[in-house]
Amino acid sequence: MKTDSEAAVLPKAGHHSADPHTADRPIAVRHTADPRGVLTGIHFMDGDHACCEGALAAGCRCAAGYPITPSTEVVERFASRVPMVGGTFIQMEDELAASITLQGMVWAGAKAFTVTSGPGFSLMMEHIGYAAMTETPCVFVDVQRGGPSTGLPTLPAQADMMQARWGSHGDYEVIALCPNSPQECFDLTIKAFNLAEEYRVPVMFMMDEVVGHMSEKVVIPPADQIEVVPRKHTHKSVEDYLPYATNGDQVPEMAHAGEGYNFHVTGLTHDERGYPNMTLAVQDKLVRRLQSKILNAVDRITMTEEEQIEGADVVVVSYGITSRVAQRAIEAARERGLHVGKLRLITAWPFPEKKFRDLAAKVKAFVVPELNLGQMVREVERAAGGQAKTFAVSHAGGGVHNPEEILKVIVEASRCQTI
Repeated sequence: MKTDSEAAVLPKAGHHSADPHTADRPIAVRHTADPRGVLTGIHFMDGDHACCEGALAAGCRCAAGYPITPSTEVVERFASRVPMVGGTFIQMEDELAASITLQGMVWAGAKAFTVTSGPGFSLMMEHIGYAAMTETPCVFVDVQRGGPSTGLPTLPAQADMMQARWGSHGDYEVIALCPNSPQECFDLTIKAFNLAEEYRVPVMFMMDEVVGHMSEKVVIPPADQIEVVPRKHTHKSVEDYLPYATNGDQVPEMAHAGEGYNFHVTGLTHDERGYPNMTLAVQDKLVRRLQSKILNAVDRITMTEEEQIEGADVVVVSYGITSRVAQRAIEAARERGLHVGKLRLITAWPFPEKKFRDLAAKVKAFVVPELNLGQMVREVERAAGGQAKTFAVSHAGGGVHNPEEILKVIVEASRCQTI
């Protein structure tokens, strides 16, 4: 089994290995977790509660939210736990209010997140774009359910994946992670906060109803074994500080409200001072940097889990709960003598395009099961660039695939001719 950008093991909570190509790039200093927020021990809990514990372990002390199934349990637990560690939860009047309140919390100095599901996620899109433009480090948890509109409030889907990437207008980049177990809901929530701080970007945490509500063993390590990335706070004087100037790594240092620094936070195109500037040169420089700070670090950011890729004719690509269903189909195909590999997307965005382009030159086909009618499969097909065939195994949501459905497509894909 392989994971991470260079296919090592899944990192321990909050950790990711340095890419040798970016080893000389300045990164945020890492510290260990505050033990007050770490519920060390072996627990039996669901993914929603594990996500809450991951947020607390990552140093999150503020959250704003509005109740919506199937995500409410995350902040319900947070609301009961956070007062004991010196934090605050605010229930807002709607998702629009929640998605901007958490950004005020961040600019006041806190690590913060909000939690929602499909309809609420749609309402938050304007403020996700605002977070990208203002480079506000924060986490949006989306426990996906069936849609469109009100859809299936208590049943699963994975149909928000393209919305996570393209939901707000304009050119920008986000990071999106996809856990497939309660343990990963803990581990990867810490990772989400760390990435948000390191790159000053909104991070989407793309759970699904099954992962959110399934209960399994969750191991929470001691605080001194959990690495967290602190806020990239400026050490410059008030006179020297420019809120959107960079020091070569494309990620500005941050100051907080009330510390004496003069800065302007706006969704308008702005210069290094944060002041609105409508010139073409400033627009080009700003928007290109918002993208390149993520795209130049794709190899560092992206994580995958790989199994028996070498020598495979067919590679099954999946994420979230579907990856666990697909595992049975993969094993059944191998019992039939088929050469089948597994590639699980832990990071959905930025998409690991180069990995798929290289792999497409070596395999016959990709099989992509997901709980939607075809979203991430389009990225796989695009990255393959016609070198290998791509087969979708779609599902409209409301349940999970029958492994036999995936197996049938694997068998079909194994019979196709190499392009």
